[in-house]
Amino acid sequence: MKAKVVPVEEAVGMVLAHDQTEIVPGQFKGARFKKGHIIREEDIPKLKDLGKYHIYVLELEKDELHEDDAAIRIAQAVAGEGVKWSSEVREGKINFQASYEGLLKIDKEGLFEINMLGEVSLTTKHGNIWVKSNEFIAGTRVIPLVVKKSLIEEVERICAQRPHKILRIIPRTINKAGLVITGSEVFYGRIEDAFAPRMIPKLEAFGLEVEGPLFAPDDRDFIKENVKKLLDKGCELILVTGGMSVDPDDVTKVAIRELNPEIYLYGAPVLPGNMFLYASLGDRTILGVPACAMYFKVTVLDIVLPRVVAGEKLKREDIASLGHGGYCYTCAECRYPICPFGKA
Repeated sequence: MKAKVVPVEEAVGMVLAHDQTEIVPGQFKGARFKKGHIIREEDIPKLKDLGKYHIYVLELEKDELHEDDAAIRIAQAVAGEGVKWSSEVREGKINFQASYEGLLKIDKEGLFEINMLGEVSLTTKHGNIWVKSNEFIAGTRVIPLVVKKSLIEEVERICAQRPHKILRIIPRTINKAGLVITGSEVFYGRIEDAFAPRMIPKLEAFGLEVEGPLFAPDDRDFIKENVKKLLDKGCELILVTGGMSVDPDDVTKVAIRELNPEIYLYGAPVLPGNMFLYASLGDRTILGVPACAMYFKVTVLDIVLPRVVAGEKLKREDIASLGHGGYCYTCAECRYPICPFGKA
């Protein structure tokens, strides 16, 4: 990269080496054109108004890229399915948005490799959160004004090795959910159900049609029959609430086990929500919701639900990894998901 003095008429397409200051007495003083600006034909009259008939410009070598061009190539390399960005680059920066509502997935290893290059910044929100259409999810830029092309080629190489690139959005893959409320005290009318008012809005927030609730006493066969009814009605996700602890009357987890799921995971290193249950029956998912979900606004269910709605099948490793960051701060005013709970 070289700096040289050039008449403004000959500077179109060249890069400003430093800010060009504009002063309007009593009104404004600041950069009219910033360092790194690529000079356009329409800029020439304004530069002359500023008294700039000759300016310092940067002349790029063949193996160099301006920050704007580098940012565009990075964006093309890292953005996968469901991720878009503005064609307008500002000061070498590009922000990414979700093209549609869905689950944000981040390739953390690839992200780390890119940021280890030193002159590239790729910054994201936490992965595995549900994002809305057009929500901003990440941003990128190169740190210097000019970088070597080889640096960006390395970013492109890292991304090309990954089938989904670095950023992607997985849309909702299920449409219908069911709800089974267990507990003899509710079934026989001794107390009023407190689960449905909590669970139904959570499901509807994802755009799901909700079937139920169906009620069952603490009876394994009764619970299984209710689950089967909802499966027969086309429910792809079923929440079964209550009966998840170690008391002799708590048989919900046993009932789900007797449905012979190919994946059965009981217990999660998350507070609140230790006695959570995840089970998979083919392309159907059953979630056992512990009693804490009646009185805590946010539990392990809120961490897992977005992934299930996006069609992910969880393994023991997925549940075990929730231990880091799985301890709720129990803030006086809950602002989840804008908090660190469940986002290690």
